Amino acid sequence: MQKNLQEVLEGEFPFWEKLNEKEKEQLIAGAARKEYIKGSMVHSASEKCLGLILVEQGRLRVYVESEEGRDITLYRLERGDICTLSASCFMSEITFEVMIEAESDCDIVLMNPGVFNRVASENIYVENYMYKQTAARFSDVMWAMQQILFLSFDKRLALFLLDEVAKSGEDTLVMTHEQIAKYVGSAREVVSRMLKYFEEEGYVKLSRGKIQILDEDALEELVS
Repeated sequence: MQKNLQEVLEGEFPFWEKLNEKEKEQLIAGAARKEYIKGSMVHSASEKCLGLILVEQGRLRVYVESEEGRDITLYRLERGDICTLSASCFMSEITFEVMIEAESDCDIVLMNPGVFNRVASENIYVENYMYKQTAARFSDVMWAMQQILFLSFDKRLALFLLDEVAKSGEDTLVMTHEQIAKYVGSAREVVSRMLKYFEEEGYVKLSRGKIQILDEDALEELVS
């Protein structure tokens, strides 16, 4: 049975018990459920402020896009994750726009930015929570940038494959080279060449839309 909005907010917001009844009512009234199908855009840079996002089910990809159309994945949001970088309208410290797409069918809760901003301006616990969440997301962004700037591409790709295997619990990833290129911030041709090299070395086995990890130890050694 799906939880009602009050149950969701009580379970996900650690500051809930620090709210008075009026503040609780405001946040509940300002929350709305939305559904997105796989591949759909949740937020783009040209749209108005979306507000705070809470993922109930599914997975979202948060990324930035260059003028040439290339994009770099900053981080991904799983069930229970919260995103504040989509709420630049009430956090002036956020000075860049992110794009968000649904990697799978998703159920999310959107917090009305005006309502949340009012409560945060009156309740220090809510304000502190917002800044902590934003700091955590910027940490994710910095990690992504460090991978791109300071790791050689073979290590970045190996690390990505190992992370995906660890998340899925499977040795075969159902993913195109184009998708991987978006996640690691590179071009599809570069990904394809490196995967072909990994296959020649016996690290992976490639088939249409799939990558089977054959030698996880070798990939870990490459990363270390």
